[in-house]
Parts: sequence; structure tokens; C-alpha cells
Amino acid sequence: MRTHARAVVVGGGAVGASIAYHMAKAGWTDTLLLERDELTAGSTWHAAGLLPYFNMSYATTWIHDYSIKFYKTLEEETGLNAGFSVVGNLRMAQSTARMDEYMTYATTAESVGVPFEWLTPAQMKDRWPLLRTEDLEGAIYHPTDGYINPADVTQAMAKGARQRGVEIMRRVQVDGFTRRGDEWIVHCRRMLDRGGNLIGGEETFDITCEHVITATGNHAQRTAAMIGTYIPAIPVEHQFIVTEKDPALVDYRRTHGEHPVLRDADAKWYVREERGGWILGPYERNAPACFKFGVPDSFRADLFPLDLGRIEQEYMSMIHRIPSTENCGLKDDFNGPICYTPDGNPLIGPAPGVENFWFAEGFSFGITAAGGAGHYLSQLITEGEAEIDMWSLDPRRFGGWVNREYAAKKNEEAYEHVYILHHPDEERPAARGLRTAPCHDRMAAAGAQFGQVNGWERPNYFAPAGFDDHAARSFRRGGWWQYAEAEAKAVRKTAGLFDATAFAKHRITGPGATRFLDWLTCNKLPRVGRINLTYGLTDKGTIRTEFTIVREGEDQYYLVTAGAAQAYDHDYLVKEAAKMCCEFGWIEVQDVTTQWGVFALAGPASRDILKEIISDASPENALTNKAFPWLSAKNIDLGMCPVKAIRVAYTGELGWELHHTIEMQNYLYDLLIQAGEKHGLKLCGARAQNWLRQEKSYRAFGSDLGRDATPLEAGLDRFVDMEKDFRGKQAMLDTGIRAKCVTVLIDGPNDADPWGREALLHDGAVIGRLTSGGYSVAFGKSIGIGYVDPALAAVGTRLKVRMFNETWDAEVVEDSPYDPGNAAIRMNG
Repeated sequence: MRTHARAVVVGGGAVGASIAYHMAKAGWTDTLLLERDELTAGSTWHAAGLLPYFNMSYATTWIHDYSIKFYKTLEEETGLNAGFSVVGNLRMAQSTARMDEYMTYATTAESVGVPFEWLTPAQMKDRWPLLRTEDLEGAIYHPTDGYINPADVTQAMAKGARQRGVEIMRRVQVDGFTRRGDEWIVHCRRMLDRGGNLIGGEETFDITCEHVITATGNHAQRTAAMIGTYIPAIPVEHQFIVTEKDPALVDYRRTHGEHPVLRDADAKWYVREERGGWILGPYERNAPACFKFGVPDSFRADLFPLDLGRIEQEYMSMIHRIPSTENCGLKDDFNGPICYTPDGNPLIGPAPGVENFWFAEGFSFGITAAGGAGHYLSQLITEGEAEIDMWSLDPRRFGGWVNREYAAKKNEEAYEHVYILHHPDEERPAARGLRTAPCHDRMAAAGAQFGQVNGWERPNYFAPAGFDDHAARSFRRGGWWQYAEAEAKAVRKTAGLFDATAFAKHRITGPGATRFLDWLTCNKLPRVGRINLTYGLTDKGTIRTEFTIVREGEDQYYLVTAGAAQAYDHDYLVKEAAKMCCEFGWIEVQDVTTQWGVFALAGPASRDILKEIISDASPENALTNKAFPWLSAKNIDLGMCPVKAIRVAYTGELGWELHHTIEMQNYLYDLLIQAGEKHGLKLCGARAQNWLRQEKSYRAFGSDLGRDATPLEAGLDRFVDMEKDFRGKQAMLDTGIRAKCVTVLIDGPNDADPWGREALLHDGAVIGRLTSGGYSVAFGKSIGIGYVDPALAAVGTRLKVRMFNETWDAEVVEDSPYDPGNAAIRMNG
């Protein structure tokens, strides 16, 4: 009986088989895969096997691209045909907005190197005459993908894994995990088939290993509970139907090749050929979440009853698009569980709270993603980092506040939104209003249009009463644009007030705190009463986290990080502190996010506004450069509210972040609004702030900064202290400069700005991509931040940016094109 392995993979679907294969390919041949039933017995067996490239996420596009290329190599390696039908993928559009979506996606595809073509309705009709195309605007066509047999590709990967040394054990259920020292003990039970039911046998055994990787699909909640955590991976019912043979299709195929996979996104379905008939897969409204409290023991390769009434609209639209299907009878139907997450992206990466435990869960497009997920996750495990930034897929992007009710609502919404227009400015409506700062109702009354960050409701912009945010969305300049422009101008001319309560906040204290942070971060630590901006690096020398550090005492620090990264950063800080406390001394990490509200006040009038309300013996002098210099922090009183004031502004103007105990927020809000009225204070949202920070070349974590670039590549040299040793320093130096972060001003279309996902070109070749984009009120044109070939990073270099299938002039400008000398930030008074 096997008792030890270096790595144990739990789950024998497509994802688990891919992980086992890639772990062995990376040299970890002492890998064991456990499957409670048979390989492919989960959602893999009833998957339709589609391989769509289309995805608005940069990281996921890389994952899908790897899968599609990898699957084509399996037969040569293993001798097993993976059943890949490279028929292409035709994604049709009924509206100009849908074509805008495709063009927004296509520029990301171009930056990854994904091939595609544009087709007119006439060209589609000429190639595939069974289609009705007169009511279409056009289509994007991927010639290199198609569909695959899920069972065949899983078995091929499993065979490839075995050939590389992996052992696969079937009919073994994992009943628990125990952490002992530096190892995991996996508690296993033999499963028995009794009359078609899978039941637990009496034979139990343990396997000791260094790493555990789970790919348990619909069982993900049970898996997470075994290590004391929760992940929002809950299945949703997905049904598809198979028609009888279509005589028109059979006749067409006598002289033509197979149709591509067809997608009518506006009708919310995919269709592909199946043995002379068609498979219709809808993504309808009201598909219910299932197994909210876990999968019943009796559920194996089972299905749910079909609900034809729920998909009637999609069925009729298939008949409209392919008229010959009207007389086709139904041959078969499937309604099975497909796991989802609240944002539709899988959970790939470390489990929170424990070491060497990895999730690969929540795959709504598991066959498409399996190959790439196994590849990049194995890099994370065996090399310490993947070659792409996996932050957008990290399991810790969802905090501990997420529960089953929230996950079920959001997962149902994610399913329904598979074919909803994916506006870059979209804010989805399900499960809203859950995490609100005290000032929420006041800001709502003032016209706030809210977005959601880590569950927090945060104003995106402010609009007049009755304004419809949903109708304002667009792939171009939406109806909200004019309000964000007015807010950005107000910050530059007078003052703006932002709700920044969603920032993640931690206290790091204890006798080891200073040595710990000095090792963890690449910049000098600030003196007591001062602040600095710094970065925690990975062991590969790339950017793991951005910190604003306020030093409150010799061994007392207040850290501010991105709001979306609260759980991600907390888990990181706690784990690293635990590892280093023996060397540095005791380190205490406290997440104090919900204890502190934050207002950001910025603009030329911000000092005058604070003078009106500061309680100080000398209010005229309390906020001067001498008394309160830039990049310093002081405890001040604003009226009756004690405030931790930090002189810094993400907008590049004179300003302060006002951190306050959250129960006093409404008092402070009213005080600021009243004092600011005569000074032109305007309430502002995140979209204006995003534009303003780009004018200062302030990089944003999660878009411009991530685990695929070093601080030197990101142009953050001034925040790197080369005189000290810090984690990842040598790896950062060894990596060199593969790409360089630049700011560009763009002479773009009159009705659109970049979103931060566009390809950058030089002499017709892709040489980089934007990671941020927007509009500059200072220069009256579009602006963006991105990465380019280092040879093309010099100020004055002329580039092109791809927007809406056209190229537009862009020029590399100096960092901080607005106020490069920081005169506004340092303004005295």
C-alpha cells in the first residue's frame, strides 16, 4: 500500500489529470492522484467539450491558449487520440455593442498571440449557408479551436502522467487532512460499488505528503471544510440538448467540412454538430445553484431532470439562426452540475491559512482551462511562481465574509452572465449592499453610483437623481463619462472627496516587526511619523504586494494595501511572519480593515478645507509643510473626531488620507461636506481617481503591478533600496529587464478611451500591451500605462494602440506627465 508521495492530487477529472501530468513533467514524478470514483466521473463526463478562446481576462486567455495548443500534442506523446475536432469557433454578433465587445476582447487576444478573423454577415452566409445572417452585424472567428471529447482528453493526460511516473488510485475517497510538522497526512477510505451506489468501505489508510492539490469539482466545499476554510465554489445546473439528424446538415456535409462551434451570444447559446444533428447549450436565466451544502453521497455520474420551459427562448432562437433545425426531434438531453464562482473565474492557487495546500476548483469551463491550469499551477508549486500573474485567479481574492448564500446568488448570476455583454464598466446586481461603510446612505443620497470591491460598496461616480447606471455602460465613453470628467477636473482645480474605506489595513507590531518588514519589502522603512511606498517581492523577484507603510513607533506599523487584496495580503503576512518569527522575534499581524474608515481629500483647496475644522492651538500652521510635511502621518482632531491623517494623495494633488474610527464616519463626513462647500469641494468616485493617478504614472496593483514583473521592470527604481538585503533581491537582479512600464498619451477616437487591455504596436508588430487606460483631463486626450519592449520605452517613442480594430497614435511620455516636479503635492500654505 502506498504510504508516501511528494504531492497528492485529489480529483480525477480533466483538471486533476492535467495537474498530475504537469507536476510529473516538472520533475515531481513522485506524485499520486486519488479519485473517489472513476476518472471523469464528475462534471467532466457530461461536459460538452468546447474550447472557447474568448475570455476578457488576460490570465485566463493565456490558460486557454496553453490548453488548446497542449491538447494537440497528446496523441503523439501517449498514443491516445484526445478527440480534438479543430473546426474553429464562430462567435456571432447581433448588435454593434456586441461587436464592440469582440473588438475589446480581440486586442487582448492579439497581445497573447491568439489567431482570429473578422467576418461579415455575407461572408458567414457564403461559408455556412445553413445559417441565417441577415440580422447579424458580424462575427469573430477563431480558426484554431473547436471541441474535444472530455473523457478522451482526460484519459490521454492520465496516461501521460502515468508514463512520467504518476500513480493513479481510483475508488479512494479522502476523508480528511491533518497537518503534522512540515507534512500533510491524507486520510483515505476505499470506496465500494454496491448495486450502482458508491459507498465507503471499512478499509482506511493514510498517505503522507509534502503538498496537497485538490481538483474536486462539485465537492469543493467539502474539501475546503476539511482544512477549516470556505471557498465559494458552488455548482449551477447546466443543460444542453442533442437533436436527431438534420437532413439539411447531412446533405451539406456531403460536400463540406464540419461547421465551427457556433455561438450567438445575444441569444445566449452555443451550438455544434453532433453526428448529423446538433447540440444546443443555452445559458439561460434562472438556472439554479445546486449542492449548496454539499454533494449527496448517493450522487455519482448523475443528472437532473431537464427543464425545457426554462430554455424555450434559447431553443426558439436556435431555430431562427439555423432554420433547418425546426423539424429536428430531440435525441438526448443533459442537465448536470457545473461548478461556478462569484466572478466566473476558477480558484487556482494557495489555500488560505495553511502551507503547501493548493486549490484548483470552481471551473465553469473546466475542459478549456484544464491544460493551462495544470501547467501554471505546477509552476506555482514547483518553481514558486508562474510565468503569468495569477492574482485574478487566486483563491484568496474572496475574503472570509463570503458565505454560501452569497456564493449561490453570485454563481447563478455568473452563469447567466456568460453571454451577457461584458462591459469593462459593468457592475453586476446580485448580492449587492452587503458591505457598506456608514457614509453609504449619505453618498447614495448625493447621487453615488456604486461599484463593488471585495464586497464593499464604493462610489464609482456621482450622477443626478434618476440616473440609470446600467443604461450608461458602454465599451466606449458611457453615459457616466461626463460625470467622471467633471470630478477629475474638480480635483485638479478645487478639491474632491473620495470614500476609500475599502482599503485593506493591517497593524504589524512586536519585537520582530521592524526586521521582518525590512526583509519583506524592498524600500527603506520610514522613520517614526513618516510613511513610504514599498513592495513585497516573490522569491522570483516579482511584485507580490504593494504596501503603504506608516511607522507609528519603533516596532509599530500601520500598513495600507489594495482593497481587493485584503484576504490575499492577510494570508501572506500571517504566513510569512510565522516563518520568520524565530529569526526576527515575535511578530503580530492584525487585520484592522473594518475598524477604520478612510476619506481621501485631494486638490488645491484641501488644506483650506481642513483648516476650517482642525482642532489645534495654531490651525493656520498645523497643516503647513513645516508642521505636516508630505509623506508624513500625524494624529489630528477634526472637530470631535480623532483622525490618523496621512499626507499622501493617489491623485497627485495636495491632499490627505483621513483614517478614522469607523463609528465616527458620518460625523466626519458631515463636517467635511459643510467645510468644503465654500471651497468648491466635490464628491468623487473611483473612475475619476483612476484617470488622475495615470496622469501621475502611479501604478495600480492588480493591473500594472503583479507577479509577472519586477519593480525595476515596473519603473519603480526609486522605491528599491539596493543598499539592503530583501526577499527576492537577487532574483530581481538576475531577471533583468524583459519589458518596461511606460506611460503613453493617445490620440484616440473621439468617443472612446482605452480600458487597459489593448495591444501596443510598433511598425505593425505587437511590442507590448496596456495594463491601465482612461482619459486625461490635464491633456485632453486618452492616457494609458503599459509594458513595452525595453528598446521602445524611451520618452518620445511613437507607438500605435489597437482600439476597436483600428490603430491610433500613442507616444511614450515622461513618468508623471502631469506636474512631474510634484509642485502641487508639495504646495505650502
